[in-house]
Amino acid sequence: MALKYIRVAAVATAAMLALAGCSAGGSSDSSSAAASDCAASTGKVDLSFTTWVPGMDKVVDIWNKANPNIQVTVSTVPNGNSGTYQNFFTQLKAGNAPDIGQVEYDTLPAFRVQDGLANIAACDGVQAAKADFSDGLWNQVTFGEDNSVYAIPQDSGPMALYYRKDLFEKNNIPVPTTWDEYAADAVKIKALGAQITNFPKGDVNWFAGLVSQAGGQWFSTADGSWNVNLTSDASTKVANYWQGLLDKQLVSTIPGFTDQWNNAYDTGADWTWVSAVWGANTISSGAPSTSGDWAVAPMPQWGTSAATSGAWGGSSSVVFKGSKHPAEAAKFLLWLNTSTEALTALNTEANLFPASSTGATLPALSEGVPFYGNQKIYQLFSDQAKVISPFTWGPTMTQTYSDVSDGFAAAIGGSGTLLDALNSGQTKTIAALKAQSIPVK
Repeated sequence: MALKYIRVAAVATAAMLALAGCSAGGSSDSSSAAASDCAASTGKVDLSFTTWVPGMDKVVDIWNKANPNIQVTVSTVPNGNSGTYQNFFTQLKAGNAPDIGQVEYDTLPAFRVQDGLANIAACDGVQAAKADFSDGLWNQVTFGEDNSVYAIPQDSGPMALYYRKDLFEKNNIPVPTTWDEYAADAVKIKALGAQITNFPKGDVNWFAGLVSQAGGQWFSTADGSWNVNLTSDASTKVANYWQGLLDKQLVSTIPGFTDQWNNAYDTGADWTWVSAVWGANTISSGAPSTSGDWAVAPMPQWGTSAATSGAWGGSSSVVFKGSKHPAEAAKFLLWLNTSTEALTALNTEANLFPASSTGATLPALSEGVPFYGNQKIYQLFSDQAKVISPFTWGPTMTQTYSDVSDGFAAAIGGSGTLLDALNSGQTKTIAALKAQSIPVK
């Protein structure tokens, strides 16, 4: 399925690389040279793989049993914006990065600008793999460059509404279809001693998905320069909406993806989560006692016009610059992200929604999921993927996320507002672009 926002991002990324070429630490010539050298290693090869996908070790076990001469060791770490990306950058600088890493699409530009990715275009089977992905996803990992492939798409992240179907039905509360209804339901749920959801101060890419759904853009390029607009009308609307919920204490503010956060969903203290398709596994593993009580619906809408959705995350698999075994790493990544065997295991073990078109034919994606009352949730997410609003990622997303997250934390603590955080994040993002000699208006 073609994700429109990815097409836009890829075009913008290509423009960014042209603009930032003098500061990228590499050039198109060096990329072409890297692409021409992907010779197989001799003897047994050991590869290191850093990821935050739960259950990835079980998937890799399948590969290791079948490929004794190419063994992969998995390290499972916190998600990228929880410190893993910074660790990757530090390791690249020190020359001890893993062979393979997981990088979300919105952060690929940052690694490309820093010349941290191996160009695996010349590795056996990589160019042919283009047929397994939508043009948008493939452009996302090539940045629109000829003879360049910097990653293999892994999964995509269309968003929807996870909700406690049993609690909504028990209390005669209709499932919200608009954001106005969602806010009204928050009041009702608060009166029942619970909260409708949690506001994740550290997940600014989640907030970006909401802005995208509302029709907003944070970055654009024109006349050879970047434009940064974190406070557009759409962003302001989303920020003020959640600020209202925070001010009325209608949402919790527990740090996301912690034991306390899991417990809130497991005990019914929080009733919904607006999240991506990969969140299906997060809930089932974090709130095991609620099996059969959850369901999934489309995201609440802002109006009565055509339905839209957003995207949160979606990842690729990269070979980091400096790996001594790019040919073997690429071979493993092609198996991991395009073979029916691996895609089935990834869906079973981690509920990943595969980026590969091969994944669309997996029986598991057309079957009911027991944890969700046998609802065919992946068919719903497939429909949501088709209505994702376009969104452009900037070249310094890691820093942008960090700066806005700091502001969100301050707002939750009573110092400023979410909109203040976006204003501050915009100022700091522009300063970061200028510091890297990237033209910005």
